[in-house]
Amino acid sequence: MFDNLSERLTEIIRKTSGNDKLTEDNMQDALREVRRALLEADVNLTVVKSFISKVRERAEGEKVVQGVNPSQQLVKIVHDELTELLGKEDHPIDLSGQPSLIMMLGLQGSGKTTSCAKLAMKFKKDGRKPLMIAADVYRPAAITQLKTLGQQIGVDVFTIDDCKDVQRVVREGIDKAKNESYNPVLIDTAGRLQIDTEMMAELLILDKVYNPQEKLLVIDAMTGQEAVNVARDFNAQLEITGTILTKTDGDARGGAALSVVHQTGKPIKFLGKGEKIEPLEEFHPSRLADRILGMGDIVSLVEKAQEVFDEKQAKEFEVKMKKAEFTFNDFLKIQKQMKMFGSIENLLGMLPIPGLNKENRETIAQEGEKQLKKVETFINSMTPEERDNPEIINTSRKRRLAAGSGLPIHEVNLIISQFEQMRKMMKGLSGLQEKAKKGKLKMPKMPNMPNFPQMPFK
Repeated sequence: MFDNLSERLTEIIRKTSGNDKLTEDNMQDALREVRRALLEADVNLTVVKSFISKVRERAEGEKVVQGVNPSQQLVKIVHDELTELLGKEDHPIDLSGQPSLIMMLGLQGSGKTTSCAKLAMKFKKDGRKPLMIAADVYRPAAITQLKTLGQQIGVDVFTIDDCKDVQRVVREGIDKAKNESYNPVLIDTAGRLQIDTEMMAELLILDKVYNPQEKLLVIDAMTGQEAVNVARDFNAQLEITGTILTKTDGDARGGAALSVVHQTGKPIKFLGKGEKIEPLEEFHPSRLADRILGMGDIVSLVEKAQEVFDEKQAKEFEVKMKKAEFTFNDFLKIQKQMKMFGSIENLLGMLPIPGLNKENRETIAQEGEKQLKKVETFINSMTPEERDNPEIINTSRKRRLAAGSGLPIHEVNLIISQFEQMRKMMKGLSGLQEKAKKGKLKMPKMPNMPNFPQMPFK
C-alpha cells in the first residue's frame, strides 16, 4: 500500500545524506519533496499541511547531534511525526464486556462481512469463543456469505430464517451468547451503497439499546479520499471507536490511512489484506512508520513466526540439523509452515533491506515462489523412503523422479545437490553456534550497510 510513498521518502532521505548540516535551505528542499510525495500518495491536503508544519517546526528547533548526519536527524523527525499522524499509540480492542459487543460498520463492498470473519478468526486463535450475528437482514447474500465464512473458520453464526426484524436478531443472538458463554460477539450490520437516513437510524438504535464496547468502521483502502469522507460521516453520527482498513495489499496509494486518524481523531485498529481468510493484523503506528521509511518491521515478523512455528517441531529440526539428518520430509514441513506467513513478497516487506523496492520484491517473490513450487513437485514425486533417506537416490531413481516431476535431469541433480549443501551448511552453523555459546568463538563485527541511515533512537 505504501510502496510508492516509501520509495519516494527513502530517495529524499538519501539525497539529504550528502549534506554536512541540516540547514534551512536543504531542509526546505527536502520538505518540499516530502510534501509532494504525500500529496501523490493521496494524503488529504489539510493533513499534509499540518504534517509539514510540524516537521519543519521540529527540524528548525533540532540541535545538531554530534555523530548524527542531517539525514539521520530528518529520518528521526519524519518517523516521529508519521507515528503521531497514524495515532501515536497502540489502541487495543476493548473486550471488557460480558459478553463484549463489537458492531461492524461499513458501506457495501468495503469488506465488512469478510473482516467480521477475519476478526472472529483472530479471536478464536487467541483462545476465545466468538459468535457472529448476521444482522444484515436486507441482503440474503450477506447472511449466506457470513454463514459460509463461519463454516470455513469454525466459528458459529447466529441467524433467524426469514426474519427482517434487526432488533430481534441482535437481541436473540446476544441472549444465545450469554447462555452459551460466547465472547466476544461480532454484529455484522447492514451495509448500503451510500450513507442514508434509514441506515443511520437503525445503527443509532442498536448503539443506544446495546451500547457495544466497539464500533468498528471497515474502510476500503483502495477508495482513497472517499474513505476519509465516509469515516468522517460515520463518526459524526455514531462516534465510532476505531477503523479497520481493508485491501491494504492492493495498489492503493495509502493516503487514506494517513488521513483517517487525523480527520476523525479515531484510531486504526486492524489491517486486512485481500480476500484470503486469515486473521486481521493488529495496527501499530510506529511499526507502520518503520515500513513506510523502508526500515522493515522485525517485531511483527517475530510475532508472526511465534504464531506459525511449532516450538516442539523446531527443536526436533534443530537436533536433525546438528546431525545432518535433515530430510526432504522435514523440508516439506518447513515449507508448509512458511506458507502460513503469507506471500514471500509480504515477508520481504517486513525485512529492513536497503534499496529493495516494490518491483524488486515482486521479481524476487515470483522467482522464489516458482522455485519452491518446483521443489515441492519434485519431493511429491518421491517415495516415502526416498524422502527420509536422500542417500539412496541413485541414477535410475533420478530418471524416474525427473519423469514424475516433469523436470529435466540436470534440474533434478541441482535440487539434490543444493539440498545436500544445505544440510552441510546447517550442520556447520550448528557447530559454530555451540562454540559461540561456550565462548570459544569470537564473531566478526558486521560492516555497516551502505546508503542506509542508522536511526538515532534511544
